[in-house]
Amino acid sequence: MSKSKKKYYVIWQGHKTGVFESWNVCKKLIKDFSGAQYKSFVSKEAAEEAFKGNYFDYVGKKDNFKTELTPEQLKKIGKPNYNSISVDAASSGNPGVMEYRGVDTKSKQQLFIQGPFAQGTNNVGEFLALVHGLSFLKKHKSERLIYTDSRTAMSWIRKKKCNTKLERNEKNKSVFDLVDRAEVWLKTNTYTTTIVKWETKAWGEIPADFGRK
Repeated sequence: MSKSKKKYYVIWQGHKTGVFESWNVCKKLIKDFSGAQYKSFVSKEAAEEAFKGNYFDYVGKKDNFKTELTPEQLKKIGKPNYNSISVDAASSGNPGVMEYRGVDTKSKQQLFIQGPFAQGTNNVGEFLALVHGLSFLKKHKSERLIYTDSRTAMSWIRKKKCNTKLERNEKNKSVFDLVDRAEVWLKTNTYTTTIVKWETKAWGEIPADFGRK
């Protein structure tokens, strides 16, 4: 088994700020902190440099990102539509501690966030993020589209069903309470919002990315 690369975590806003070498430490320092701002980096130098700057200059950007697409493919895909919001989820384990959020695609301003939850999966989080985004846009009577990087979540939205294999238990009750509410919302609401797949290979990580990769 190959040894995973060491990560360094920057917290710009949390119960404590700075550069940390442990995700478990980082997780405790952002838990229950509204609007927490944090991201992982592959080197201590990069993390320390990022901490001197602004969170919004780094979120959604993957370290050393390189596209494998040809110039023709990039031209065909084009640029993101910035009249939009983007949603994403993160799970440290499958299942594991999970959270999700939505941001303005252009400014990366956080619009909503839920979690961390004690137990969930990335797919469940992506599904909940999409439903939350749809509800958010409908409530604000917004014509913006919504980006997700999860084809699975898009499929579940079409079926109006969170088709997870995660079994319900006391530890994930809060997650399934949200899932139940999300499914009811899909079955009892109509919406005109267009859901679009985020082109990661062309544009880098989705702006709502939690930066744990």
